Amino acid sequence: MALKDITLGQYFPGKTLLHRLDPRTKILLLVFYIVALFMAKNALGYGLLALTLVGAVLVSRVGFKAVLRGMKPVFFIVVFTAVLNLLYTPGQGEPLIAFWVIKIYWEGIRTAFFMVLRIMLLISCTFLLTYTTSPILLTDALEDLLGLLKKLRLPVHELAMMMSIALRFIPTLIEETDKIMSAQKARGADFETGNLLHRAQALIPLLVPLFISAFRRADELAVAMECRCYHGGEGRTRMRQLKYAGRDYIALLLGLALCVAVWCSNLLGVF
Repeated sequence: MALKDITLGQYFPGKTLLHRLDPRTKILLLVFYIVALFMAKNALGYGLLALTLVGAVLVSRVGFKAVLRGMKPVFFIVVFTAVLNLLYTPGQGEPLIAFWVIKIYWEGIRTAFFMVLRIMLLISCTFLLTYTTSPILLTDALEDLLGLLKKLRLPVHELAMMMSIALRFIPTLIEETDKIMSAQKARGADFETGNLLHRAQALIPLLVPLFISAFRRADELAVAMECRCYHGGEGRTRMRQLKYAGRDYIALLLGLALCVAVWCSNLLGVF
């Protein structure tokens, strides 16, 4: 897996309908989608969710390649989860496959398939949010949605800013890691041969320059924020005010409708 395959935190500028939605609307739609995803219990519900995600990707014009490329870093986790559900899900009747202590039932295959599909849809919809929303807008949206917590004297703005900076630094650190690896490969370092333990040991020399680079960038960011007189969210104004439009209300209604449709699909008991 190449480091360029990690696309979390990247933003693809555009003028599509999904890009023009209010960032608060997109965060709420993500919450609705996740709720519906965990409510789904059969093929009909997962089918509705999959079609919804496909439609969102088509509208965003991000491309399915970008979404699938973002799935590569979690491929091992997905396979590991599928194997665990396949082997440890009890079933009724005779097992489909019985070998030594391994017994695979139809219920295990069904559970493993739906669990893999759930993880893939969950990661894809989360990536789609970062693909179509800039970090600045995400910060403003999170601060606005968590505005009620300000009455409890919680540092909402600071928390939203830290989340946005951390998300924004992911592509930067990945690019820095790729540069360090390329420089060390040019000096004879080998990161691709040997067993898993040998490869892990070969990555240790990357940590020192990577940490130095990360601390240097953090210090430069702190100095830049101090030079601009940044002192937290109190008294701070925004260059762009967030306002809901008609398309945002329609999108929220469609998100609620999706949750209701998935809940109704559970009552049908299809597969």
